[in-house]
Amino acid sequence: MLAAEESPSPVLPHMAEVILGLVAFLLLLFVISKFVTPRFEKLYADRTAKIEGGIEKAEQAQQEAEAALKQYNAQLAEARAESARIRDDARAEAEQIKEELRAQAQEESARIVAQGQAQLEAQRAQIVAELRADLGRHAVELASRVVGESLEDEARRRGTVDRFLAELDSVSAPAKS
Repeated sequence: MLAAEESPSPVLPHMAEVILGLVAFLLLLFVISKFVTPRFEKLYADRTAKIEGGIEKAEQAQQEAEAALKQYNAQLAEARAESARIRDDARAEAEQIKEELRAQAQEESARIVAQGQAQLEAQRAQIVAELRADLGRHAVELASRVVGESLEDEARRRGTVDRFLAELDSVSAPAKS
């Protein structure tokens, strides 16, 4: 048995190898925990901070965009209200101008009609005066022929003409009515 104990076992390693492996493992574990793990932890923390910072920046940018959109919509609504007010003012002003022009046109029309009527009345009076004079001359001439005496005397002629015209007016006045 002694011989069996002295021969190395293929399953169990030598104690020196186990101790050496254990020391190397502990040394490797110390190096990893002292140098490698903190670097990985720092990288993970930096990456997490970067991601969280990016999310915060994205949320902040989204809030700013929403605020800008609200401001834009408010300005757009204000501009639409202003344009509607300006349009309504322009329509009211156009209506006022149209009414003023219509009133001026009616005044001008009334003035032209009144002026035309005045001219017609003046022409009518002038024509009536001319016709009366002509009628008077013709009446005096005819009366002179009928009576056989000259009606040259101005007072006599004027009285005769006035009487004739009065009779003519009295005869024509009922006909007009």
